[in-house]
Amino acid sequence: MASNPARPTAIIVGGSLGGLFAANLLVRNGWDVQVFERVPDELAGRGAGIVTHPELFEAMKAAGVDFDDSIGVKVHSRVTFAQNGAILSERELPQTLTAWGKMYHVLRAALPDAHYHAGGTVVSVQDGSDKATVALSDGSVLHANLVVAADGFKSAIREQFLPDVKLQYAGYVAWRGLVDEASLSPQTREALFEKFAFCLPPREQILGYPVAGQSNSTTLGERRYNFVWYRATSEDIQLPNLLTDESGKRWVGGIPPTLIREDVLADMEDAALTLLAPQFGEVVMKTKQPLFQPIFDLEVPQMAFGRIALLGDAAFVARPHCGMGVTKAASDAVELVKALNLRNDVKEALMDYSHVRTRVGAAIVQHARHLGAYMQAQLKNDLDREMAERYRTPDAVMRETAVPTSF
Repeated sequence: MASNPARPTAIIVGGSLGGLFAANLLVRNGWDVQVFERVPDELAGRGAGIVTHPELFEAMKAAGVDFDDSIGVKVHSRVTFAQNGAILSERELPQTLTAWGKMYHVLRAALPDAHYHAGGTVVSVQDGSDKATVALSDGSVLHANLVVAADGFKSAIREQFLPDVKLQYAGYVAWRGLVDEASLSPQTREALFEKFAFCLPPREQILGYPVAGQSNSTTLGERRYNFVWYRATSEDIQLPNLLTDESGKRWVGGIPPTLIREDVLADMEDAALTLLAPQFGEVVMKTKQPLFQPIFDLEVPQMAFGRIALLGDAAFVARPHCGMGVTKAASDAVELVKALNLRNDVKEALMDYSHVRTRVGAAIVQHARHLGAYMQAQLKNDLDREMAERYRTPDAVMRETAVPTSF
């Protein structure tokens, strides 16, 4: 863990995608980097789908990360299904969809092992005039010219510097899951694969797309199908019930998938067969380990605190309708390194970085709120629901969800 005194030093707290983007970019630009990820094992087992955007690939190229067409599954069009399975609307929109595990694999492979410390838990961060100080749970204390907080949407470092900034519940949850392509019927595979698909049952929304399968394979027949199903869920009664496991323990913010109660899963499956197009109903029913995530968002007034920078979801948490989470983190990392290259003083560089990226982060959060207004309106009055319905035609949803946008 020894540092090279000839190079500026950086400590990155969090070894997920945002942290890996920052690490690869900083190493490529001459920094001595150490990444501390509190989870002791490889993170690559996660399976969420990721929508890619041009900025994401630009960030990968800037970081020197090797990738090819196997990075994801290409689709050429979007389609919206009626409740009976008929096609309501279709439009051309080429896009590449990938999986969290695939993205993690290519970013982690690009970073030499000497820079990455799994099981390294940061307990406190302090700014200083010459160096920032980072204390680890094993008692060791490190110093660096720069600390990047990439510790996710529940960021302890954000909490330390902005204790009054809290996650805001959006009024709905997202059920998610992955199902192997080979386990679906030929009719469902034909209807869903090669497309980004939607279904808009009353008061809800589900979308899905193909992603890499086991061992990150994008080979025909070995892929998976990823779905996200938004369902209005009241904060006072319904959400606490969903977050309570069989033992009666209530989890805050999210419950491990294996602890979701059987009756909760049964209710969700009944709704899938009743409300969704049969193609999506089959996908949900054949998902081995569905999970749900309460949807939150969050904005920060600044992303820099002396030598300490917030990055990705540690700064701005946007609802997933934009499909911008990973791209936002990657673009944060690009802008961070750009600012550091333009300034000799780290604190001044971080002020520039914060000025640029807080505006972008706020714009993404607001756009995602707009796209999620329909689900949120389901817990409000009839007029709110009627207004939200105006912006929920199949064409509008397909046109605006998870598409490249300039902020």
